[in-house]
Amino acid sequence: MDQVEAGRLVAAGFAAVALLSFSGTAAAQTADPFQELEAPLDPSAPLDPLPDLGVDWPDMEERPDDGIPDLPDTSIADAATERSYAVAVSGLESADVGGLMTQFRALSTLEQNKDDPANAAQIDRRAREDAELLAELLRAYGYYDALVRTRVEPGSTANHLSVRLEVEPGPVYRFAEVELPGIDAAGQDAAALREAFGVRADDAVNAASVEAGEAALRAELGKRGYAFAEVGALDVAVDHDTRTAALVLPVDPNGARQFGGIRVEGTPLFDARHISRIARFKPGDPYRADRLEDLRRALVQTGIVSSVALRPVDNPETKAVDLAVALEPAPMRTIAGGAGYGTGEGLRVEGSWQHRNLIPPEGAVTLRGVLGTREQLLSANLRRSNFRKRDQVLTAQAAVSHIDRNAYDARSVLIGAGIERQTNIIWQKVWTWSLGADLIATDERDVDLDSGMQRRRTFFIAALPSTLSYDGSNDLLDPTTGFRLSGRISPEMSLQGSPFGYVKGQVDGSFYYPATERVTIAGRARLGTILGASRDRIAPSRRFYAGGGGSVRGFGYQSLGPRDPVFDDPVGGRSLAEFALEARIRVDAFNDSLGIVPFIDAGNIYTSAQPRIDDLRFGAGIGVRYHTRFGPIRVDVGTPLSKRSGDARVAVYVSLGQAF
Repeated sequence: MDQVEAGRLVAAGFAAVALLSFSGTAAAQTADPFQELEAPLDPSAPLDPLPDLGVDWPDMEERPDDGIPDLPDTSIADAATERSYAVAVSGLESADVGGLMTQFRALSTLEQNKDDPANAAQIDRRAREDAELLAELLRAYGYYDALVRTRVEPGSTANHLSVRLEVEPGPVYRFAEVELPGIDAAGQDAAALREAFGVRADDAVNAASVEAGEAALRAELGKRGYAFAEVGALDVAVDHDTRTAALVLPVDPNGARQFGGIRVEGTPLFDARHISRIARFKPGDPYRADRLEDLRRALVQTGIVSSVALRPVDNPETKAVDLAVALEPAPMRTIAGGAGYGTGEGLRVEGSWQHRNLIPPEGAVTLRGVLGTREQLLSANLRRSNFRKRDQVLTAQAAVSHIDRNAYDARSVLIGAGIERQTNIIWQKVWTWSLGADLIATDERDVDLDSGMQRRRTFFIAALPSTLSYDGSNDLLDPTTGFRLSGRISPEMSLQGSPFGYVKGQVDGSFYYPATERVTIAGRARLGTILGASRDRIAPSRRFYAGGGGSVRGFGYQSLGPRDPVFDDPVGGRSLAEFALEARIRVDAFNDSLGIVPFIDAGNIYTSAQPRIDDLRFGAGIGVRYHTRFGPIRVDVGTPLSKRSGDARVAVYVSLGQAF
């Protein structure tokens, strides 16, 4: 008990004794109670020491000894002076407290107001609040006997203080018993469920570990088919005498179940049959809660659904879990537009209208138009997602276009259809493929290299393009490890005049190597060839070209390769070779969302059917990446290292996603 409290008790006791003595005396006397006292009382006179007790009256101005020393020179005027301060915590070196300091700094009154100077009383109050906070956090880690003292000391200057929280964590409390009554009803799954909970006897009484264990237990119950399992109220009894605790968490597995049928509630956007195609489970499969979350995300990913309610329904007849699905529709129509300018591509304005469910289910129709100085286009596209199978897409398109490039001028009509297996962020596929068929009528202008004169020719082309891709990377939009490999082959027939055929093939490969935690080395190679026809017989728009942001950076769009001797325009080729190497460096700025990417690219176009690597042209530069939730925004600035006449000194590229 401190001196102030002792003084108050003594004073109170003395007052009570005096009151009783006064009452007894008044009752015994018969004289006039209003008679004048022999000597008037002086209220300002000091009190005499208490008789017989030997205790002096307390000094009410004296500060209690509470562990916080007096601030230097704390007169009334000085106590009002505002000071800055630094905060330090000591004594936690021997305690197993993991992320406690991160939690403390996020909640600390001292830390949150550190930039605001305060007077002595304010700093003292903040220190006491933080001492209580730190003691409470330590109890969550099992240190129930922790003591936290505060100390305020002079700092480096007269207007700076050092605030220290000194911790004595004491012994950590441990679980003497951990019981999950009822879990044995899960039979052979009981051991795995206990393992998922993770908390065992002799573990520290850590609140975060217990909460994580309960969440993991619930997840494991769902994963193992216990759709209607019940986890009771958690009970933790702490014994301070033995510094132990007993944990009891009742569990009722309520039987493992299997998936049953799907029921659609409310106004259906899709019927149950189509939802079954999207689901990654079939009736009779063991129930798994993570499959429900996967279905919910896939339904939202369609763009037709704004929200999904999935409700397991117990079917007592079959002992299966039927799934009730309620869908809220999203806006079906979208109008979009954009404008831009690119070297070699000119000014370009684009607009589109889309109805995402015009041909149910998931039959999206898009009308698109482009108006530019070097391109005009009008197209209609049908894209039917989840066609007969999840992530399988049926496409059809019709387009009329006019493209004016340095290499050629083409007025074309295209009709095509295809089917593909696509990858996406929800379920990144290892293998993807596509099969298609195109019919093209195109009237094109190029240069006759023999005569040096421009000419126009009409081509009728039938093509069967197909692709096969392998993705062994760790991320669809921003990979940091693994590799990718893809191949494309397109047998084509040119039907004008004397029909002839040829095959166009291309192979792409890339790798991603994490050199350090913040640096990824990425490389790419691309080889292409056209077999079966000479370059001059192939329509200019069907030849290979290189140069630009998705090709060899530092050079203009389609500017690499052979050029005609009269107009110095690219003429394309029958083969190509491209290579790229870059370092993707994350910068510790803007919440780790900024990246710097130095790069070097190489490539060329060849007249022969076999690509060569002895005549490569190089470009180099540096890029900036701003990483967002939907992928990095890319800005690259490159320059040709092997510049020739007509090449610009600097090329700038802006796009979404990494270069490869």
